[in-house]
Amino acid sequence: MMAFYFVMITMIIMLFCLFFEKGRPEVILASVLVLFLFTGIITPEEATAGFSNEGMLTIALLFIVAGSIQRSGIVDRLFQRLLKSSHSRKKRLTKLLFPISIISAFVNNTPIVIASTPMMKKWCDENGMSPSKFLIPLSYATILGGTITLIGTSTNLVVHGLLLENGYEGFSFFQLSAIGIPITLLGLAYLIFFSNKLLPDRRSSSLTEPELLKKYTGEVLVTEQFPYINRTVKEAQLRSLKGLFLVSIMRHERAIAPVSGETILKEGDRLVFSGDISTIAEIQRMKGLQLQGSSGSYFPENHQLIEGIVTPHSSHLFKKIKDTNFRHQHQAAVIAVHRQNQRLKSKIGDIVLKPGDVLLMIAGEQFHKKRDFYDITPIDHKLVTQRQIRLGWLSIGWLGVMIILVTIGVLSMLTAMAVTTLLLFLTKVVTPGEGRDLIQWHVLLMIACSFGIGTALLNSGVAASMAGLLIQLTAPLGLLATLLSIYVLTNIFTEMMTNSAAAVFMFPIAIEVAHTLEIDLLPIAMIVAIAASASFMTPIGYQTNLIVYGAGGYRFHDFLKIGFPLTLIVMVTTLLIVRFIVMI
Repeated sequence: MMAFYFVMITMIIMLFCLFFEKGRPEVILASVLVLFLFTGIITPEEATAGFSNEGMLTIALLFIVAGSIQRSGIVDRLFQRLLKSSHSRKKRLTKLLFPISIISAFVNNTPIVIASTPMMKKWCDENGMSPSKFLIPLSYATILGGTITLIGTSTNLVVHGLLLENGYEGFSFFQLSAIGIPITLLGLAYLIFFSNKLLPDRRSSSLTEPELLKKYTGEVLVTEQFPYINRTVKEAQLRSLKGLFLVSIMRHERAIAPVSGETILKEGDRLVFSGDISTIAEIQRMKGLQLQGSSGSYFPENHQLIEGIVTPHSSHLFKKIKDTNFRHQHQAAVIAVHRQNQRLKSKIGDIVLKPGDVLLMIAGEQFHKKRDFYDITPIDHKLVTQRQIRLGWLSIGWLGVMIILVTIGVLSMLTAMAVTTLLLFLTKVVTPGEGRDLIQWHVLLMIACSFGIGTALLNSGVAASMAGLLIQLTAPLGLLATLLSIYVLTNIFTEMMTNSAAAVFMFPIAIEVAHTLEIDLLPIAMIVAIAASASFMTPIGYQTNLIVYGAGGYRFHDFLKIGFPLTLIVMVTTLLIVRFIVMI
Protein backbone atom coordinates (compact mmCIF):
# COMPACT_ATOMS: atom_id res chain seq x y z
CA MET A 1 0.00 0.00 0.00
CA MET A 2 2.93 2.32 0.70
CA ALA A 3 4.18 1.74 -2.84
CA PHE A 4 0.74 2.66 -4.22
CA TYR A 5 0.60 6.05 -2.47
CA PHE A 6 4.27 6.78 -3.16
CA VAL A 7 3.88 6.19 -6.90
CA MET A 8 0.60 8.12 -7.00
CA ILE A 9 2.06 11.18 -5.24
CA THR A 10 5.23 11.03 -7.34
CA MET A 11 3.21 10.91 -10.56
CA ILE A 12 1.14 13.92 -9.51
CA ILE A 13 4.30 15.89 -8.74
CA MET A 14 5.82 14.79 -12.08
CA LEU A 15 2.75 15.95 -14.03
CA PHE A 16 2.81 19.26 -12.16
CA CYS A 17 6.47 19.81 -13.06
CA LEU A 18 5.89 18.91 -16.71
CA PHE A 19 2.80 21.09 -17.13
CA PHE A 20 4.27 24.15 -15.45
CA GLU A 21 7.66 23.70 -17.13
CA LYS A 22 9.69 23.31 -13.94
CA GLY A 23 12.53 21.68 -15.83
CA ARG A 24 13.51 19.91 -19.01
CA PRO A 25 11.06 17.02 -19.68
CA GLU A 26 13.73 14.35 -20.15
CA VAL A 27 15.41 15.37 -16.88
CA ILE A 28 12.11 15.19 -14.98
CA LEU A 29 11.25 11.75 -16.38
CA ALA A 30 14.76 10.41 -15.81
CA SER A 31 14.69 11.64 -12.21
CA VAL A 32 11.36 9.90 -11.55
CA LEU A 33 12.70 6.69 -13.11
CA VAL A 34 15.78 6.75 -10.89
CA LEU A 35 13.60 7.44 -7.84
CA PHE A 36 11.41 4.40 -8.58
CA LEU A 37 14.52 2.29 -9.12
CA PHE A 38 16.14 3.49 -5.89
CA THR A 39 13.01 2.76 -3.84
CA GLY A 40 12.62 -0.75 -5.31
CA ILE A 41 9.33 -0.03 -7.11
CA ILE A 42 10.96 -1.37 -10.28
CA THR A 43 13.96 -3.64 -10.82
CA PRO A 44 17.09 -2.63 -12.80
CA GLU A 45 15.85 -4.84 -15.65
CA GLU A 46 12.48 -3.08 -15.69
CA ALA A 47 14.13 0.34 -15.49
CA THR A 48 16.27 -0.34 -18.56
CA ALA A 49 13.72 -2.31 -20.60
CA GLY A 50 12.66 0.81 -22.50
CA PHE A 51 16.15 1.33 -23.88
CA SER A 52 15.92 -1.94 -25.83
CA ASN A 53 12.26 -1.80 -26.76
CA GLU A 54 11.63 -2.53 -30.44
CA GLY A 55 9.43 0.53 -30.92
CA MET A 56 11.98 2.86 -29.38
CA LEU A 57 14.84 1.45 -31.48
CA THR A 58 12.70 1.76 -34.61
CA ILE A 59 12.10 5.44 -33.83
CA ALA A 60 15.87 6.01 -33.55
CA LEU A 61 16.48 4.50 -36.99
CA LEU A 62 13.52 6.35 -38.46
CA PHE A 63 15.05 9.67 -37.43
CA ILE A 64 18.00 8.87 -39.70
CA VAL A 65 15.85 7.73 -42.64
CA ALA A 66 13.47 10.70 -42.42
CA GLY A 67 16.37 13.10 -41.88
CA SER A 68 18.09 11.95 -45.08
CA ILE A 69 14.92 12.73 -47.05
CA GLN A 70 14.39 16.10 -45.40
CA ARG A 71 18.01 17.18 -45.96
CA SER A 72 17.78 16.45 -49.67
CA GLY A 73 15.61 19.52 -50.19
CA ILE A 74 12.83 17.59 -51.94
CA VAL A 75 10.24 18.53 -49.33
CA ASP A 76 11.36 22.19 -49.41
CA ARG A 77 11.06 22.34 -53.20
CA LEU A 78 7.60 20.80 -53.06
CA PHE A 79 6.47 23.35 -50.47
CA GLN A 80 7.80 26.23 -52.57
CA ARG A 81 5.83 24.98 -55.57
CA LEU A 82 2.66 24.70 -53.50
CA LEU A 83 3.00 28.34 -52.48
CA LYS A 84 3.43 29.68 -56.02
CA SER A 85 -0.19 29.66 -57.11
CA SER A 86 -2.49 32.55 -56.22
CA HIS A 87 -5.94 31.25 -55.28
CA SER A 88 -8.43 32.05 -52.54
CA ARG A 89 -7.41 31.22 -49.00
CA LYS A 90 -9.56 28.07 -48.95
CA LYS A 91 -8.11 26.78 -52.22
CA ARG A 92 -4.62 27.65 -51.07
CA LEU A 93 -5.08 25.74 -47.80
CA THR A 94 -6.55 22.80 -49.70
CA LYS A 95 -3.59 22.67 -52.05
CA LEU A 96 -1.17 23.00 -49.14
CA LEU A 97 -2.58 20.87 -46.32
CA PHE A 98 -3.43 17.68 -48.20
CA PRO A 99 0.10 17.07 -49.59
CA ILE A 100 1.68 18.02 -46.24
CA SER A 101 -0.52 15.53 -44.36
CA ILE A 102 0.35 12.76 -46.84
CA ILE A 103 4.08 13.45 -46.48
CA SER A 104 3.70 13.42 -42.69
CA ALA A 105 2.34 9.88 -42.86
CA PHE A 106 5.81 8.70 -43.92
CA VAL A 107 8.29 11.38 -42.75
CA ASN A 108 8.77 12.84 -39.27
CA ASN A 109 6.58 15.93 -39.08
CA THR A 110 8.90 18.07 -36.93
CA PRO A 111 11.50 18.75 -39.67
CA ILE A 112 8.66 19.36 -42.14
CA VAL A 113 7.25 22.15 -39.98
CA ILE A 114 10.72 23.55 -39.22
CA ALA A 115 11.53 23.75 -42.95
CA SER A 116 8.16 25.09 -44.08
CA THR A 117 7.59 27.72 -41.36
CA PRO A 118 10.11 30.33 -42.64
CA MET A 119 8.91 29.82 -46.22
CA MET A 120 5.30 30.30 -45.13
CA LYS A 121 6.16 33.47 -43.17
CA LYS A 122 8.07 34.94 -46.10
CA TRP A 123 5.26 34.11 -48.52
CA CYS A 124 2.68 35.72 -46.23
CA ASP A 125 4.79 38.88 -45.92
CA GLU A 126 5.18 39.11 -49.69
CA ASN A 127 1.44 38.67 -50.27
CA GLY A 128 0.19 40.90 -47.47
CA MET A 129 -1.30 38.02 -45.48
CA SER A 130 -1.03 37.02 -41.83
CA PRO A 131 1.13 33.97 -40.99
CA SER A 132 -1.16 33.36 -38.01
CA LYS A 133 -3.89 32.30 -40.46
CA PHE A 134 -1.73 29.47 -41.83
CA LEU A 135 0.81 28.16 -39.31
CA ILE A 136 -1.53 26.40 -36.84
CA PRO A 137 -3.35 24.62 -39.73
CA LEU A 138 0.08 23.59 -41.02
CA SER A 139 1.01 22.05 -37.66
CA TYR A 140 -2.37 20.34 -37.23
CA ALA A 141 -2.23 18.88 -40.76
CA THR A 142 1.12 17.20 -40.01
CA ILE A 143 -0.24 15.79 -36.73
CA LEU A 144 -3.34 14.39 -38.45
CA GLY A 145 -1.29 12.90 -41.28
CA GLY A 146 0.99 11.19 -38.80
CA THR A 147 -1.89 9.02 -37.55
CA ILE A 148 -2.32 7.30 -40.94
CA THR A 149 0.62 4.87 -40.82
CA LEU A 150 2.71 3.02 -38.30
CA ILE A 151 5.73 5.28 -38.92
CA GLY A 152 3.77 8.54 -39.16
CA THR A 153 4.45 9.43 -35.54
CA SER A 154 6.61 8.10 -32.74
CA THR A 155 3.45 7.45 -30.70
CA ASN A 156 2.27 4.73 -33.06
CA LEU A 157 5.66 3.01 -32.91
CA VAL A 158 5.76 3.26 -29.11
CA VAL A 159 2.35 1.60 -28.71
CA HIS A 160 3.36 -0.97 -31.34
CA GLY A 161 6.49 -1.77 -29.31
CA LEU A 162 4.44 -2.09 -26.12
CA LEU A 163 2.06 -4.53 -27.79
CA LEU A 164 4.96 -6.68 -28.96
CA GLU A 165 6.55 -6.54 -25.50
CA ASN A 166 3.34 -7.86 -23.95
CA GLY A 167 2.97 -10.76 -26.35
CA TYR A 168 0.59 -9.22 -28.91
CA GLU A 169 1.11 -8.98 -32.66
CA GLY A 170 1.32 -5.22 -32.78
CA PHE A 171 0.00 -2.94 -35.50
CA SER A 172 0.36 -3.69 -39.18
CA PHE A 173 1.73 -0.82 -41.29
CA PHE A 174 -1.65 0.54 -42.44
CA GLN A 175 -3.85 -0.79 -39.62
CA LEU A 176 -4.28 2.65 -38.07
CA SER A 177 -5.34 4.04 -41.47
CA ALA A 178 -8.91 2.90 -40.74
CA ILE A 179 -8.98 5.73 -38.19
CA GLY A 180 -6.20 7.98 -39.49
CA ILE A 181 -7.65 8.61 -42.95
CA PRO A 182 -11.18 9.59 -41.79
CA ILE A 183 -9.94 11.89 -39.01
CA THR A 184 -7.43 13.48 -41.39
CA LEU A 185 -10.08 14.17 -44.03
CA LEU A 186 -12.55 15.57 -41.51
CA GLY A 187 -9.86 17.55 -39.70
CA LEU A 188 -8.54 19.13 -42.90
CA ALA A 189 -12.08 20.02 -43.98
CA TYR A 190 -12.61 21.74 -40.62
CA LEU A 191 -9.33 23.69 -40.97
CA ILE A 192 -10.04 24.73 -44.54
CA PHE A 193 -13.62 25.95 -43.98
CA PHE A 194 -13.62 27.22 -40.38
CA SER A 195 -10.07 28.13 -39.30
CA ASN A 196 -10.20 31.63 -40.84
CA LYS A 197 -12.85 32.77 -38.34
CA LEU A 198 -11.19 31.09 -35.36
CA LEU A 199 -7.58 32.14 -35.94
CA PRO A 200 -6.24 35.60 -35.03
CA ASP A 201 -5.06 38.07 -37.66
CA ARG A 202 -1.66 39.16 -36.38
CA ARG A 203 0.35 40.68 -39.17
CA SER A 204 3.55 41.02 -37.17
CA SER A 205 6.58 41.53 -39.37
CA SER A 206 9.69 39.42 -39.21
CA LEU A 207 12.07 40.41 -36.44
CA THR A 208 14.86 40.55 -39.02
CA GLU A 209 13.35 43.36 -41.10
CA PRO A 210 15.62 46.45 -41.21
CA GLU A 211 13.01 48.89 -39.87
CA LEU A 212 12.39 46.73 -36.82
CA LEU A 213 16.11 46.33 -36.19
CA LYS A 214 16.29 50.05 -35.48
CA LYS A 215 14.38 49.33 -32.28
CA TYR A 216 17.02 46.85 -31.18
CA THR A 217 20.42 48.09 -32.39
CA GLY A 218 22.50 51.25 -32.17
CA GLU A 219 26.01 52.09 -33.33
CA VAL A 220 28.74 54.01 -31.47
CA LEU A 221 32.10 55.23 -32.83
CA VAL A 222 35.26 54.97 -30.72
CA THR A 223 37.23 58.26 -31.08
CA GLU A 224 40.77 59.14 -30.04
CA GLN A 225 39.44 60.72 -26.81
CA PHE A 226 38.21 57.36 -25.52
CA PRO A 227 40.33 56.51 -22.43
CA TYR A 228 40.17 52.76 -22.96
CA ILE A 229 41.77 52.51 -26.42
CA ASN A 230 44.01 49.40 -26.61
CA ARG A 231 42.34 48.06 -23.49
CA THR A 232 39.76 45.30 -23.14
CA VAL A 233 35.99 45.52 -23.38
CA LYS A 234 35.78 44.31 -19.80
CA GLU A 235 38.09 47.07 -18.57
CA ALA A 236 35.97 49.66 -20.40
CA GLN A 237 32.91 48.30 -18.56
CA LEU A 238 30.98 47.91 -21.81
CA ARG A 239 29.64 44.52 -20.76
CA SER A 240 27.61 45.82 -17.82
CA LEU A 241 25.53 48.61 -19.38
CA LYS A 242 21.96 48.87 -18.15
CA GLY A 243 19.52 47.60 -20.80
CA LEU A 244 22.21 47.35 -23.50
CA PHE A 245 24.37 44.54 -24.84
CA LEU A 246 27.52 44.81 -26.98
CA VAL A 247 26.92 42.30 -29.77
CA SER A 248 29.64 43.14 -32.30
CA ILE A 249 32.52 45.43 -33.24
CA MET A 250 33.00 46.70 -36.80
CA ARG A 251 36.70 47.18 -37.57
CA HIS A 252 37.82 48.05 -41.13
CA GLU A 253 34.62 46.55 -42.57
CA ARG A 254 35.27 43.34 -40.63
CA ALA A 255 32.84 42.14 -37.99
CA ILE A 256 34.07 40.87 -34.63
CA ALA A 257 31.17 38.81 -33.31
CA PRO A 258 30.45 37.64 -30.75
CA VAL A 259 32.48 40.00 -28.60
CA SER A 260 34.33 38.60 -25.60
CA GLY A 261 35.34 40.52 -22.51
CA GLU A 262 39.00 40.24 -23.56
CA THR A 263 38.52 41.86 -26.99
CA ILE A 264 40.90 44.85 -27.39
CA LEU A 265 39.27 48.17 -28.38
CA LYS A 266 40.84 50.26 -31.17
CA GLU A 267 40.32 53.83 -32.35
CA GLY A 268 37.79 53.90 -35.17
CA ASP A 269 35.94 50.83 -33.95
CA ARG A 270 32.18 50.98 -34.40
CA LEU A 271 30.42 49.30 -31.52
CA VAL A 272 27.01 47.74 -32.24
CA PHE A 273 24.75 47.57 -29.20
CA SER A 274 21.38 45.88 -28.81
CA GLY A 275 18.59 46.10 -26.29
CA ASP A 276 16.61 49.10 -25.11
CA ILE A 277 18.09 51.82 -27.30
CA SER A 278 16.18 54.45 -25.29
CA THR A 279 18.93 54.02 -22.67
CA ILE A 280 21.61 55.05 -25.18
CA ALA A 281 22.20 58.18 -23.10
CA GLU A 282 24.31 56.05 -20.78
CA ILE A 283 26.80 55.59 -23.62
CA GLN A 284 26.66 59.24 -24.71
CA ARG A 285 27.93 60.24 -21.28
CA MET A 286 31.12 58.23 -21.81
CA LYS A 287 34.02 60.34 -23.10
CA GLY A 288 35.25 59.41 -26.57
CA LEU A 289 32.14 57.55 -27.73
CA GLN A 290 29.97 59.14 -30.43
CA LEU A 291 26.48 57.91 -31.22
CA GLN A 292 26.17 57.11 -34.94
CA GLY A 293 22.42 56.43 -34.99
CA SER A 294 20.79 53.10 -35.64
CA SER A 295 22.81 50.49 -37.48
CA GLY A 296 19.59 49.73 -39.40
CA SER A 297 20.06 47.01 -41.98
CA TYR A 298 23.84 47.33 -42.14
CA PHE A 299 25.42 43.99 -41.48
CA PRO A 300 28.35 42.52 -43.41
CA GLU A 301 28.03 39.24 -45.25
CA ASN A 302 29.53 37.18 -42.45
CA HIS A 303 27.32 38.84 -39.85
CA GLN A 304 23.95 37.07 -40.11
CA LEU A 305 20.56 37.75 -38.55
CA ILE A 306 18.67 34.68 -37.39
CA GLU A 307 15.37 33.99 -35.68
CA GLY A 308 15.17 30.89 -33.53
CA ILE A 309 12.58 29.25 -31.27
CA VAL A 310 13.70 27.80 -27.94
CA THR A 311 12.96 24.08 -27.90
CA PRO A 312 11.42 22.25 -24.92
CA HIS A 313 14.69 20.34 -24.60
CA SER A 314 17.11 23.26 -24.74
CA SER A 315 20.00 23.25 -22.31
CA HIS A 316 19.27 26.95 -21.72
CA LEU A 317 15.73 26.50 -20.37
CA PHE A 318 14.86 28.42 -17.21
CA LYS A 319 18.28 30.10 -17.16
CA LYS A 320 19.20 33.73 -17.62
CA ILE A 321 20.81 34.37 -21.00
CA LYS A 322 23.92 35.75 -19.31
CA ASP A 323 24.32 32.45 -17.44
CA THR A 324 24.10 30.21 -20.54
CA ASN A 325 27.50 30.92 -22.12
CA PHE A 326 25.41 31.56 -25.23
CA ARG A 327 28.03 33.25 -27.38
CA HIS A 328 30.61 30.53 -26.82
CA GLN A 329 28.19 27.66 -27.49
CA HIS A 330 26.49 29.11 -30.56
CA GLN A 331 28.86 31.80 -31.87
CA ALA A 332 25.90 34.18 -31.72
CA ALA A 333 24.52 36.97 -29.56
CA VAL A 334 20.88 37.49 -28.62
CA ILE A 335 19.62 41.02 -29.35
CA ALA A 336 15.88 40.57 -28.72
CA VAL A 337 13.45 38.07 -27.19
CA HIS A 338 9.76 37.79 -28.03
CA ARG A 339 7.24 35.84 -25.97
CA GLN A 340 3.59 35.45 -27.02
CA ASN A 341 4.09 38.05 -29.76
CA GLN A 342 5.43 40.64 -27.29
CA ARG A 343 9.01 41.83 -27.12
CA LEU A 344 10.41 41.48 -23.61
CA LYS A 345 11.67 44.82 -22.33
CA SER A 346 14.07 43.45 -19.72
CA LYS A 347 17.82 43.61 -20.11
CA ILE A 348 18.76 40.81 -22.52
CA GLY A 349 21.14 39.09 -20.11
CA ASP A 350 18.53 38.94 -17.33
CA ILE A 351 15.79 37.27 -19.43
CA VAL A 352 14.99 33.72 -18.28
CA LEU A 353 14.37 31.58 -21.38
CA LYS A 354 11.23 29.45 -21.73
CA PRO A 355 10.06 26.97 -24.39
CA GLY A 356 8.62 28.77 -27.41
CA ASP A 357 10.52 32.03 -26.91
CA VAL A 358 11.57 33.61 -30.22
CA LEU A 359 15.16 34.85 -30.21
CA LEU A 360 16.61 37.38 -32.64
CA MET A 361 20.32 36.64 -32.91
CA ILE A 362 23.36 38.08 -34.63
CA ALA A 363 25.58 35.18 -35.63
CA GLY A 364 29.07 34.81 -36.99
CA GLU A 365 30.21 32.41 -39.69
CA GLN A 366 30.61 29.56 -37.19
CA PHE A 367 27.03 29.68 -35.97
CA HIS A 368 25.86 26.50 -34.15
CA LYS A 369 22.21 25.99 -33.33
CA LYS A 370 22.78 22.55 -31.74
CA ARG A 371 19.49 21.32 -30.27
CA ASP A 372 18.70 24.40 -28.24
CA PHE A 373 16.38 26.04 -30.75
CA TYR A 374 14.61 25.62 -34.06
CA ASP A 375 15.86 28.18 -36.57
CA ILE A 376 12.92 29.72 -38.42
CA THR A 377 14.99 32.16 -40.43
CA PRO A 378 17.58 30.27 -42.51
CA ILE A 379 21.20 31.37 -42.15
CA ASP A 380 21.44 31.38 -45.92
CA HIS A 381 19.64 29.96 -48.88
CA LYS A 382 21.71 26.88 -49.49
CA LEU A 383 21.79 25.56 -53.03
CA VAL A 384 20.48 22.03 -53.38
CA THR A 385 22.59 20.08 -55.85
CA GLN A 386 21.25 17.55 -58.30
CA ARG A 387 23.23 14.90 -56.45
CA GLN A 388 21.44 15.72 -53.19
CA ILE A 389 18.09 15.46 -54.96
CA ARG A 390 19.02 12.11 -56.51
CA LEU A 391 20.12 10.77 -53.15
CA GLY A 392 16.88 12.05 -51.62
CA TRP A 393 14.82 10.17 -54.19
CA LEU A 394 17.01 7.11 -53.56
CA SER A 395 16.17 7.33 -49.85
CA ILE A 396 12.47 7.61 -50.69
CA GLY A 397 12.74 4.61 -53.01
CA TRP A 398 14.37 2.44 -50.37
CA LEU A 399 11.82 3.52 -47.79
CA GLY A 400 9.03 2.63 -50.22
CA VAL A 401 10.47 -0.83 -50.84
CA MET A 402 10.80 -1.47 -47.11
CA ILE A 403 7.21 -0.33 -46.52
CA ILE A 404 6.02 -2.84 -49.09
CA LEU A 405 8.06 -5.63 -47.46
CA VAL A 406 6.65 -4.71 -44.03
CA THR A 407 3.10 -4.55 -45.37
CA ILE A 408 3.23 -8.02 -46.94
CA GLY A 409 4.86 -9.45 -43.81
CA VAL A 410 8.33 -10.22 -45.17
CA LEU A 411 10.16 -7.96 -42.67
CA SER A 412 9.40 -6.55 -39.25
CA MET A 413 9.40 -2.77 -38.92
CA LEU A 414 12.64 -2.75 -36.93
CA THR A 415 14.40 -4.95 -39.48
CA ALA A 416 13.16 -2.82 -42.37
CA MET A 417 14.40 0.41 -40.82
CA ALA A 418 17.73 -1.21 -39.90
CA VAL A 419 18.24 -2.38 -43.51
CA THR A 420 17.27 1.05 -44.88
CA THR A 421 19.69 2.79 -42.51
CA LEU A 422 22.50 0.39 -43.47
CA LEU A 423 21.89 1.12 -47.16
CA LEU A 424 22.06 4.85 -46.46
CA PHE A 425 25.42 4.37 -44.76
CA LEU A 426 26.85 2.05 -47.44
CA THR A 427 25.94 4.44 -50.26
CA LYS A 428 27.17 7.42 -48.24
CA VAL A 429 23.84 9.20 -48.43
CA VAL A 430 24.35 9.70 -44.70
CA THR A 431 27.61 9.28 -42.79
CA PRO A 432 27.60 7.66 -39.33
CA GLY A 433 28.39 11.07 -37.81
CA GLU A 434 25.49 12.72 -39.62
CA GLY A 435 23.23 9.86 -38.59
CA ARG A 436 24.14 10.43 -34.96
CA ASP A 437 23.26 14.13 -35.29
CA LEU A 438 19.90 13.35 -36.94
CA ILE A 439 18.74 11.25 -33.99
CA GLN A 440 16.76 13.25 -31.43
CA TRP A 441 18.35 11.73 -28.35
CA HIS A 442 16.26 13.70 -25.88
CA VAL A 443 13.09 12.20 -27.39
CA LEU A 444 14.50 8.68 -27.10
CA LEU A 445 15.51 9.31 -23.49
CA MET A 446 12.00 10.43 -22.59
CA ILE A 447 10.44 7.41 -24.30
CA ALA A 448 12.86 4.95 -22.70
CA CYS A 449 12.30 6.44 -19.24
CA SER A 450 8.53 6.36 -19.76
CA PHE A 451 8.62 2.59 -20.16
CA GLY A 452 10.10 2.13 -16.70
CA ILE A 453 7.64 4.60 -15.16
CA GLY A 454 4.78 2.74 -16.86
CA THR A 455 6.00 -0.48 -15.27
CA ALA A 456 5.97 1.26 -11.88
CA LEU A 457 2.29 2.07 -12.44
CA LEU A 458 1.63 -1.65 -12.96
CA ASN A 459 3.80 -2.92 -10.10
CA SER A 460 2.36 -0.50 -7.54
CA GLY A 461 -1.26 -1.17 -8.46
CA VAL A 462 -1.86 2.42 -9.56
CA ALA A 463 -2.74 1.30 -13.10
CA ALA A 464 -5.20 -1.32 -11.83
CA SER A 465 -6.78 1.20 -9.47
CA MET A 466 -7.22 3.82 -12.20
CA ALA A 467 -8.63 1.20 -14.58
CA GLY A 468 -11.05 0.02 -11.92
CA LEU A 469 -12.17 3.57 -11.24
CA LEU A 470 -12.76 4.21 -14.94
CA ILE A 471 -14.81 1.05 -15.31
CA GLN A 472 -16.79 1.73 -12.14
CA LEU A 473 -17.72 5.24 -13.29
CA THR A 474 -18.56 4.33 -16.88
CA ALA A 475 -19.91 0.74 -16.69
CA PRO A 476 -23.56 1.82 -16.22
CA LEU A 477 -23.27 3.88 -19.42
CA GLY A 478 -21.87 1.08 -21.59
CA LEU A 479 -18.62 0.16 -23.30
CA LEU A 480 -18.55 3.30 -25.43
CA ALA A 481 -18.41 5.43 -22.27
CA THR A 482 -15.44 3.39 -21.02
CA LEU A 483 -13.62 3.90 -24.32
CA LEU A 484 -14.44 7.61 -24.10
CA SER A 485 -12.89 7.84 -20.63
CA ILE A 486 -9.67 6.20 -21.90
CA TYR A 487 -9.50 8.62 -24.82
CA VAL A 488 -10.12 11.70 -22.65
CA LEU A 489 -7.57 10.69 -20.00
CA THR A 490 -4.93 9.98 -22.66
CA ASN A 491 -5.66 13.30 -24.33
CA ILE A 492 -5.30 15.17 -21.04
CA PHE A 493 -1.94 13.49 -20.46
CA THR A 494 -0.68 14.34 -23.94
CA GLU A 495 -1.51 18.03 -23.47
CA MET A 496 0.54 18.01 -20.26
CA MET A 497 3.58 16.10 -21.53
CA THR A 498 4.93 14.57 -24.73
CA ASN A 499 2.67 12.36 -26.85
CA SER A 500 4.88 9.27 -26.57
CA ALA A 501 5.12 9.54 -22.78
CA ALA A 502 1.34 9.88 -22.53
CA ALA A 503 0.88 6.70 -24.57
CA VAL A 504 3.31 4.76 -22.38
CA PHE A 505 1.64 5.89 -19.15
CA MET A 506 -1.83 5.00 -20.44
CA PHE A 507 -0.88 1.60 -21.81
CA PRO A 508 -0.83 -0.20 -18.41
CA ILE A 509 -4.29 1.22 -17.70
CA ALA A 510 -5.46 0.01 -21.13
CA ILE A 511 -4.18 -3.50 -20.33
CA GLU A 512 -6.07 -3.58 -17.03
CA VAL A 513 -9.29 -2.35 -18.69
CA ALA A 514 -9.03 -5.00 -21.42
CA HIS A 515 -8.41 -7.78 -18.89
CA THR A 516 -11.20 -6.67 -16.58
CA LEU A 517 -13.78 -6.35 -19.37
CA GLU A 518 -12.40 -9.42 -21.17
CA ILE A 519 -12.09 -7.66 -24.50
CA ASP A 520 -9.30 -7.47 -27.08
CA LEU A 521 -6.50 -5.06 -26.17
CA LEU A 522 -5.80 -3.99 -29.78
CA PRO A 523 -8.81 -1.63 -30.22
CA ILE A 524 -8.04 0.08 -26.90
CA ALA A 525 -4.39 0.40 -27.95
CA MET A 526 -5.55 2.11 -31.15
CA ILE A 527 -7.52 4.62 -29.08
CA VAL A 528 -4.48 5.32 -26.90
CA ALA A 529 -2.26 5.84 -29.98
CA ILE A 530 -4.67 8.26 -31.67
CA ALA A 531 -5.57 10.17 -28.49
CA ALA A 532 -1.91 10.61 -27.58
CA SER A 533 -1.16 12.11 -31.00
CA ALA A 534 -4.23 14.36 -31.10
CA SER A 535 -2.63 17.28 -29.26
CA PHE A 536 -4.45 20.36 -30.53
CA MET A 537 -5.46 22.44 -27.50
CA THR A 538 -2.08 23.61 -26.16
CA PRO A 539 1.25 24.56 -27.76
CA ILE A 540 3.28 22.41 -25.34
CA GLY A 541 1.89 18.94 -26.06
CA TYR A 542 3.45 18.52 -29.51
CA GLN A 543 6.73 19.86 -30.94
CA THR A 544 5.18 21.19 -34.15
CA ASN A 545 2.70 23.27 -32.12
CA LEU A 546 5.56 24.81 -30.18
CA ILE A 547 7.39 25.72 -33.40
CA VAL A 548 4.45 27.65 -34.85
CA TYR A 549 3.55 29.07 -31.40
CA GLY A 550 6.42 31.52 -31.46
CA ALA A 551 6.72 31.90 -35.24
CA GLY A 552 3.05 32.83 -35.69
CA GLY A 553 2.86 35.19 -32.74
CA TYR A 554 0.11 33.08 -31.17
CA ARG A 555 -1.11 33.19 -27.61
CA PHE A 556 -1.93 30.16 -25.49
CA HIS A 557 -5.70 30.57 -25.83
CA ASP A 558 -5.47 30.60 -29.65
CA PHE A 559 -4.71 26.87 -29.60
CA LEU A 560 -7.63 26.18 -27.27
CA LYS A 561 -10.02 28.19 -29.42
CA ILE A 562 -9.31 26.36 -32.68
CA GLY A 563 -8.07 23.11 -31.15
CA PHE A 564 -11.06 22.22 -28.98
CA PRO A 565 -13.53 21.68 -31.88
CA LEU A 566 -10.88 19.68 -33.75
CA THR A 567 -10.29 17.57 -30.66
CA LEU A 568 -14.02 16.78 -30.49
CA ILE A 569 -14.11 15.86 -34.20
CA VAL A 570 -11.15 13.50 -33.89
CA MET A 571 -12.41 11.98 -30.61
CA VAL A 572 -15.96 11.26 -31.82
CA THR A 573 -14.75 9.85 -35.15
CA THR A 574 -12.15 7.62 -33.47
CA LEU A 575 -14.54 6.23 -30.88
CA LEU A 576 -17.30 5.49 -33.39
CA ILE A 577 -14.91 3.69 -35.76
CA VAL A 578 -13.34 1.63 -32.97
CA ARG A 579 -16.61 0.73 -31.29
CA PHE A 580 -18.75 -0.08 -34.32
CA ILE A 581 -16.22 -1.16 -36.95
CA VAL A 582 -12.95 -2.35 -35.38
CA MET A 583 -14.56 -4.18 -32.44
CA ILE A 584 -17.15 -6.06 -34.51
